[in-house]
Amino acid sequence: MSGLEWLEAASYLVTIVGLPFAIGVYVYDRRRDRQADEEEIFLRLSDEYADFMRLVIDNADLHLLSPAVKGELSEEQRERKHALFAILVSLFERAYVLVYEERMSRQQARLWQSWEDYMHEWCARQDFRAALPPLLHGEDPGFVATIRRIAETTASAAG
Repeated sequence: MSGLEWLEAASYLVTIVGLPFAIGVYVYDRRRDRQADEEEIFLRLSDEYADFMRLVIDNADLHLLSPAVKGELSEEQRERKHALFAILVSLFERAYVLVYEERMSRQQARLWQSWEDYMHEWCARQDFRAALPPLLHGEDPGFVATIRRIAETTASAAG
């Protein structure tokens, strides 16, 4: 075989083996990048929820960490509580828009389940459920349907 024939055989080998390998590596890298992006979104949202919980702790007089409403609140306390609930609903909507999909991968479903758990936890509070209707005006319709469903099932379970 001449040098030219060797080069031609090598180019065929590269085409037959190298091209599918390169496509496979590209697809793998894209999938890995997408997963990293999803995890980064989840981490940012988790940081925002942690910030929200710091606000809850800073406003301990509103008793948002206890499941039952305790005593009457002043007008100023009711306003702060409403503002905190508005922040929370906004955070839940952001999580819904960025994480939730009709058809989720196993990883996406795992990330979404954490947010759905938070929603169930807050919807177990009667005062949060009562505050929801005005807070949902103008929000994403899919999110509104989801949080209402969660609130209804949680209220039914609570009796």
